[in-house]
Parts: sequence; C-alpha cells; structure tokens
Amino acid sequence: MTRKILARTVLAVLASFTLLTGCGTDTTQHNQADVTFAREMIPHHRQALDMAALVPGRTADAKISALAEDIRKAQDPEIQQMTGWLTAWGSTPATSGMDMSTMDLSQLEALHGGEFDRMWLRMMIEHHQGALAMAGTELAQGADPAAKALAQSIIDGQQAQIGEMNTLLAQG
Repeated sequence: MTRKILARTVLAVLASFTLLTGCGTDTTQHNQADVTFAREMIPHHRQALDMAALVPGRTADAKISALAEDIRKAQDPEIQQMTGWLTAWGSTPATSGMDMSTMDLSQLEALHGGEFDRMWLRMMIEHHQGALAMAGTELAQGADPAAKALAQSIIDGQQAQIGEMNTLLAQG
C-alpha cells in the first residue's frame, strides 16, 4: 500500500509541476516582422477610421455609409488587439506612418455627394491596398500565429471591401 501512495504522490507532484511550468512560460513566439506589422498597421487603421468618420453628412449613399461603419467595426478592435500585443512584446505603437497626405484628406473633407463618394472610394481602395501589402509581409515573414491570423483576416476582409468599392465606383 505504501508503494501505491508513493506512486500516486509522485504522479500528482509531476502533474502539478507540468501544469505550473506551462502556466509560467510564454509560448507565443514573435519576431521583428510581427512588431513592425503591428506598429505600422495601428496608424494605418487609425487613418482608415478618420476617413470613415468623414462619411456621415457627406454622402447620401447608404452602401457607402454601411461600408464606413463596417470599416469602423472591424478596425477599432484590431487596433486594440495589436496595441495589446505590442505592450506584451515590450514595444509601443508607432505614432506616425500614415500614407494619405493631409492635403488629400482636406480635399476630401471639403466634398459632398457624388464627388465625395468617388474620391472617398478611390482613396479607401488605395488605403486598403497598402494594408494588403503590409498584411502580406506579415504572412511571409511573421512568426506569431495570432498576428499572422489577423493579417490573413485583414487580407480577406479588405479584398472583399475593395471588390465592393470597385463595384460602387463602376455604378456611380
């Protein structure tokens, strides 16, 4: 009976040790490509949110309004997710790196109706194409599975939105 108790005790200790060592280690592996992806995508997403915020009051097109809302709903949580990764990785988000010029955004702000719609769609398509390039680099060079999954999600979502925006441009 003593052997059984000893064997159970040893097994329990080993199981506890295995559990505790698993809890204490960070199994997430990331590299510089993951950090660069998050640091550059955050300001890129923020600019898309700024562009989406211009839509209310400047368009009468319900499809463009819905698209802007979809962009906001997708990219706001992604910013939070990437900010969390950077914090966990000991890095900070970039504060610049936007690709649309202030002049382009000022021009866009001054427009309404069909002119606004066309310029907004063209600018957002170009903006999304930049995100596709950054996400593609993450897929090719990144190491963190969650960052790579987000990159693939960005590619899937923004390719679909580019298709939708091209359709709207062709109709308009």
